[in-house]
Formats: sequence, C-alpha cells, structure tokens
Amino acid sequence: METSQTETTPRSRVEIRYCTQCRWLLRAAWMAQELLQTFGQDIGEVALIPGTGGVFVVQSDGATIWDRRVDGGFPEAKVLKQRLRDHVWPECGLGHSDRQEPNP
Repeated sequence: METSQTETTPRSRVEIRYCTQCRWLLRAAWMAQELLQTFGQDIGEVALIPGTGGVFVVQSDGATIWDRRVDGGFPEAKVLKQRLRDHVWPECGLGHSDRQEPNP
C-alpha cells in the first residue's frame, strides 16, 4: 500500500485559545474555518481551546502566531493566514491574500 506525501509529512497543529467570558467562540470558530479552508490538507488539526480573562491567542506547534494582548486586538483573516504561512510554509504562496494593497 502506497502512502501519499501528506501522510508521511508531519502536518501542523493550530490552537486557538479564546475567552468564553467575552463570548469569542464564534470569532475563534470563524478563524479556524478560514485557516482550514485556505491550507486544506496541510493543517493536521485546529483546536479551539476555551479560556478566560480576555485571551485570544493563535499558536502553531507551540509558536505564537497571534496574541490579542501583544498584537493589539484581533487579526484580520488575511494577516493571520500570512503569519501562519510564514511560520509553517514560507515557500507557499497565498494567491490574492499576498497582494499588496495600493497606496492612496
């Protein structure tokens, strides 16, 4: 039985820790869906982890990709995808999400 490249290559685990007191579950779930839709089979797992105290942190394999307290608020989906890509798959392009916005 042959194994595919995806089965032999370790896939990244993404954790999104969100504050239940602040009711950020839907925001966390939406971010998870965006990442899964963009990276497909390259992500091994996205875990939604309930927390308290205003936490909203996205980590990949132990490295912090976004922290609401450090980075100031919530990420745009485009920015979160770029940061995750830069950390895990720097050689991968994101298509339209990589385009620079024109300066006014």
